[in-house]
Amino acid sequence: MNQQIRNNNVERFKGFGTLYDQNRPAAPFEVVEILTRYLGKKPRFVADVGCGTGLSTWIWLDHAERIIGVEPSEDMRYVGIEKWEAAGKPDQLRFASGMSHDLGLPDDSVDILTCSQSFHWMEPKTTLREFARVLRPGGIFAAYDCDWPPVLDWQLEAAYQQLVSTADQLAADLSSVQQRAHKWSKEGHMKQIQQSGLFRYSREVVFHHYERFTADRYANLALSQGGLQTALKLGATELNEMADDFRRQAELVFSGKSKEVLFSYRMRMGIV
Repeated sequence: MNQQIRNNNVERFKGFGTLYDQNRPAAPFEVVEILTRYLGKKPRFVADVGCGTGLSTWIWLDHAERIIGVEPSEDMRYVGIEKWEAAGKPDQLRFASGMSHDLGLPDDSVDILTCSQSFHWMEPKTTLREFARVLRPGGIFAAYDCDWPPVLDWQLEAAYQQLVSTADQLAADLSSVQQRAHKWSKEGHMKQIQQSGLFRYSREVVFHHYERFTADRYANLALSQGGLQTALKLGATELNEMADDFRRQAELVFSGKSKEVLFSYRMRMGIV
């Protein structure tokens, strides 16, 4: 993976850290429960790589002795640091700049290493070698992602899919080859883990999580998708009208109320 692609993948998340943080779902506590059960004890050190604004990092605060959120995007990391400062700078948690293939952590130092909605932006071979290096024997790597869109109303979900797919196509049409980010298939995560030869045990776990949304948050969730933000940054103003229509449709579905929205998660994991 060349440096240009790495830079493009980081730049994809520039400029919408607050929108992302306020509208994306928090990482479900099931992640802590499942991984701690496999580890068999409270983790001494958890590394959350590609942590974004820290939505997937904070869930470990009272459930690990030390936690680090590693994020290469300055915009995303800044939001996480702001929240950390507002919370009184808890000693056991910190955020750092870093890339998945070069974490800057000691060998055999991490009990649990997670990637929430982020492993598909990382070159698998060099990343998995680095993860295996920093994990202690018996340590766990887990990449987990939710399915888009979340479950609520089939017509609204269809509109969500149409908005995002249109944005992805516009982003591809408006960007040069040199500007494009690259992501690996999430469906290939398990195969990458197994074929790496670095893990003694691997499996996929599926679970579900409900979170309460308003119409505004549901609409902003779609707007927080990287492809849509990329297309807007490249000048795809025609998306504005489409996004406004989607927001109006969400308002009709929610009818001024908040609703429980279902997120389906898939966790692919390996134990060294």
